[in-house]
Amino acid sequence: MKKGWNLFKKVWKFFLLLFLILLTFSYAMFQGGFVSWFIFYSFLPFAIYCVALSFYSLNELEITRVLPKTDYNAGEPLRVTVTVKRTKAFPLFYLLMEDHLDDPLKFANQQRPAKALLLPGMKKEFSYEYIIDELPRGEHFFNNFTVKIGDPLGLFEKEKIFTADGKIIVYPAYSELLYRPFENHYDQGLTASRERVQRDTSMAIGVRDYQPGDRFSWINWKATAKRNEIMTKEFEQRQSHDVFVVMDCVPDKRFEPVVSFTASLLRAILKKGAQTGLLTISKERASFPIRGGEQHLRQLFYHLAKIEAKSITPLEKVIETEGLFIQQAVSYLLVTAQLTKPLIEKASFLGQRKGSITLFLLKGQTEVPSENERSLIAIANARGVRIVMVHEGDYESAFSGVNVY
Repeated sequence: MKKGWNLFKKVWKFFLLLFLILLTFSYAMFQGGFVSWFIFYSFLPFAIYCVALSFYSLNELEITRVLPKTDYNAGEPLRVTVTVKRTKAFPLFYLLMEDHLDDPLKFANQQRPAKALLLPGMKKEFSYEYIIDELPRGEHFFNNFTVKIGDPLGLFEKEKIFTADGKIIVYPAYSELLYRPFENHYDQGLTASRERVQRDTSMAIGVRDYQPGDRFSWINWKATAKRNEIMTKEFEQRQSHDVFVVMDCVPDKRFEPVVSFTASLLRAILKKGAQTGLLTISKERASFPIRGGEQHLRQLFYHLAKIEAKSITPLEKVIETEGLFIQQAVSYLLVTAQLTKPLIEKASFLGQRKGSITLFLLKGQTEVPSENERSLIAIANARGVRIVMVHEGDYESAFSGVNVY
């Protein structure tokens, strides 16, 4: 149906163009004089160009999209260069071009839009550039370009969709934190130790896969030869610093700060030399075991780049139903933007059975706790649940002791 309609429009425009040529020629013949023939000859180049444009094929265009890199952090700018090459120097009056972006990129602030009107003329190669000021977190795909050309009279227009695949991954923004286990109290108050987590290298308790940062002397050569993979001795820690982070994925206006703080927290823990795991339940359940190393950090960041606030299960239900909490006796860090009494009750129950519980409550830059939240914080303190209030943009104070309730 659509093809038939397009064919009808093309035939109709040809007849219209032919009618206009005959009309101007008849006017010149019957009227005579300089003006009438000037009108005819002035119109003739436009008519010839319209006919030529109708036979011009857009298939000769070769469009490439140049992305400076594929990995970004949220808030970084993106500068994209689009280049068009063709084999024929056919004069193009204009070329309207648009790079189709996904919704997060489309609604981001664009310093230069992804849609541009170009005047290529006889050029065989030309380009344009568009800039997105602040990239939103996520995995973004580039698929199609729409190209449209036309004549000055607006009689003939051609449009074609070109496929040019591309992808970027935008990791969550993070801040530099100095992680310190909250169990470390001193007479002077809460202080942050800059020492990395130490392991007792005199006692090997097993073997594991090699991780970047492991010492050469830790390699277990017998296990390496047996498995044909580099295996490292697993040593007993002088003190357990294993941490398991649970991030709330319930829809909330502060979800992006929740993701950003979680990324900062995980990075700080691993940078300290401790090991950490992560649990999120959004559209799907995702659990990462407690590990260390740079590769583990990259896996966690890639997951946080794609996570969405699509959970229908509140955080207290996650704590109640997850079987992994029964199996592990580690420090638990809960990151959420919503504080409720059921959450405090479940966190208190988990802390009594498995160890320390710290709940990070994300707030806006100028937000203060409400009366209801203050009463809930008092209940949490009475039940042994530590509440740390974290304000957006001030993640560094999370372990300073100032906002610990």
